[in-house]
Amino acid sequence: MMKFIKQLLSMLFAGGLIVASALPGSAYQADPSPTPAPMVAAKQTPAQLQQLVAPIALYPDALVAQILAAATYPDQVVEADRWIQQHSDLKGDQLGQAVDQQSWDPSVKALAEFPSVLANMDKNLSWTSSLGDAYVNQQQEVMNAVQVLRKAATKAGNLKSTPQENVTQQGQVIVVEPTNPQVVYVPEYDPWVVYGTPLVAWPGWYWYPGLFVPAPGILFGVGYPIGFFGGFGWGWHHWESDWHHHTIIYNRNVYISHSRTFVNRDYYANRARANINHSGGFHGGNAFHDGGVRGNSFAGHSAPQHGFANSQAQAGNHSGAFSGFNHGGVTRSYSARGQASFGGGLRGGGGFHGGGGGFHGSGGHGGGGHR
Repeated sequence: MMKFIKQLLSMLFAGGLIVASALPGSAYQADPSPTPAPMVAAKQTPAQLQQLVAPIALYPDALVAQILAAATYPDQVVEADRWIQQHSDLKGDQLGQAVDQQSWDPSVKALAEFPSVLANMDKNLSWTSSLGDAYVNQQQEVMNAVQVLRKAATKAGNLKSTPQENVTQQGQVIVVEPTNPQVVYVPEYDPWVVYGTPLVAWPGWYWYPGLFVPAPGILFGVGYPIGFFGGFGWGWHHWESDWHHHTIIYNRNVYISHSRTFVNRDYYANRARANINHSGGFHGGNAFHDGGVRGNSFAGHSAPQHGFANSQAQAGNHSGAFSGFNHGGVTRSYSARGQASFGGGLRGGGGFHGGGGGFHGSGGHGGGGHR
């Protein structure tokens, strides 16, 4: 009898569980897995972008274009600067021929004409990588920020035509060009005071000799003759800033960076939303897997294969698409790569700043491939 009662109680208890799980709102009701939220693109504010472009906003238009493009290849900036230091004996056409043989992006090759600019980008690698990340993800806003600062410098009386450069107002934009098309002068100024209202210095930014003047105005040093590089497809006359369309022009076409260092977060956020709307989740070639992106492309080019991690970084921390950024800083792996490749160590007083974390993979190489 006792055995029969125990069996009956067990059956009743099991039946109760079944009934309870079927009731609405029951604690035993299965909870369907929530749909993953799409990635959110981190954006920098207009004030932050102005702070970011302040060191270059008053440079000639073509040089601004070269710097913005080259900033998307921070690893190549490191290699190129170290290479220039190791080949300081090369001058003129001989230097141009040697640079032309390198596998760097045309924008990085172009900066070989301006070694102090290239060295400044290497020394301030955290700033350089943040600039490249911003251009990839906020191209129009970056170009607008340059124009806002040019207008501020003009209002402050610091940006005007000189024997070294012509400053003209063309509609709503301010254009800066060399007075002599064969000689380019890089203006020297304090980017935190030249615009009238002082700006807060970019964290960890260091001035470089020949590019910085501790005064409100603008000075000019020795000009850079560009005739030696005129015959190369990456030279000065192949670059311009298209202010009306908020883009860079290379060889009369819109410049497209093939760097794998930075991810276009807006593109992947939109793809994520589309995948969720159509299929309720990430599937197939569009899936985010192991911190990377697989199987698809953006803007007609191969998607980065490495390092797409923390794209939900909050605006205001200068974070890029990668985890481990400190003010957008490029990685310590670049530092090791520069030392291993060129054996010279870091430049005294400069070096790499803000390089937390690490990229897993470098920028693409190749001098061509732009449309």
